[in-house]
Amino acid sequence: MSLPLDGVLILDMSRALAGPYCAQLLADMGADVIKIEMPGKGDDSRHWGPPFIEGESAYFMSINRNKRSLSLNIGTDSGKQIFKDLVAKADVVIENMRPGSLARKGLAYENLSKGNERLIWCSITGFGLTGPDAQRPGYDIIAQGMGGMMSITGEPDSPIRPGVALADVTTGMFASYGVMTALYERERSGKGQHVDTSLFEGQMAQMTYQAGRYFATGVAPGRFGNKHPLIAPYETIDASNGVMNVACGNDGLWAKFCDALELTDMKEDARFKTNPERVANRDALISGIEGKTKTMTMEEVAAALDSKGVPNGPVWDLKQVFTSEQAIARDMVVEVDHPKAGKLKTTGIPIKFSRTPGKIRKAAPMLGEDSEEVLKSLLNISDEEISKLKEEKTI
Repeated sequence: MSLPLDGVLILDMSRALAGPYCAQLLADMGADVIKIEMPGKGDDSRHWGPPFIEGESAYFMSINRNKRSLSLNIGTDSGKQIFKDLVAKADVVIENMRPGSLARKGLAYENLSKGNERLIWCSITGFGLTGPDAQRPGYDIIAQGMGGMMSITGEPDSPIRPGVALADVTTGMFASYGVMTALYERERSGKGQHVDTSLFEGQMAQMTYQAGRYFATGVAPGRFGNKHPLIAPYETIDASNGVMNVACGNDGLWAKFCDALELTDMKEDARFKTNPERVANRDALISGIEGKTKTMTMEEVAAALDSKGVPNGPVWDLKQVFTSEQAIARDMVVEVDHPKAGKLKTTGIPIKFSRTPGKIRKAAPMLGEDSEEVLKSLLNISDEEISKLKEEKTI
């Protein structure tokens, strides 16, 4: 069965998380992604750990599946020429270098696209290619702080970075969306273009209704912990044996919530009749709810709410998440073979297609694992030339 991006050749020049994640999303859908890494060192994330499995970083392997690895030193003349030759054949280049660094090597989009007008070049940076902060180094925690995310995450007196690198992951998603859009447009125009996105802009784009609140009032929203600032109850509540989340997104659900937990007095209380009133009286609201839920187990609360169709769910750790019946039913845990680390589990593909689904075909590659195959198959480089490139430490 063909995959959606069969035939699309992508050069992944990126490191760490945002760029590799973007490339992995495209690889999952069938693109031939060649990960270009510095010989002897490779992607920075190959060294991030523990944990390591047989010397291979679990971090790296989580975001580089379905790729081939070419170790290539673009600092040498022969390395530059190989890269140029590959770009001439490529559909997409993904890179997250500091703005201007590739241009100084004569390897910028403006130069290389002259020999391949269909080329799509995706640049992922900390702050974008223009503006006063363009040269600032960009890391996830810096972008979360400067992009607003940490200002609205955590308890009122303590900004918190979410438990995953949210700026990196979502920027990788935005970048893959940009690449796909450019590929679609190329079908009409026959021409490629430069896609430019950043961690900073990705964080701002996610502000959505929080940005709307600021634009409407001129007042920056604060932090509300697990509470939704505009909806109640939409937060974490305590039961006798743990915590769970409830979500009453409208007045009808609130009425069902009260019926499920037999909170007759609260259902009739004028302070809680409408959502704006519940938000204004949140402390009394939650106190009343937990007066009941703390006498019940999470399972009892869930059964009661489920019977009325009220959204609720437990707070699971990752062991509970990845062993859940729903995760297994949705193929969100997939086992792959790694040439060194053996059998590995990886997260599945979250987008299901009815006719041309994506596929996890191989584990993340070892450094330079596919160098000879790539050079022979794409550039017809001979064994003698490959030996010379190794002697020169180009590959």
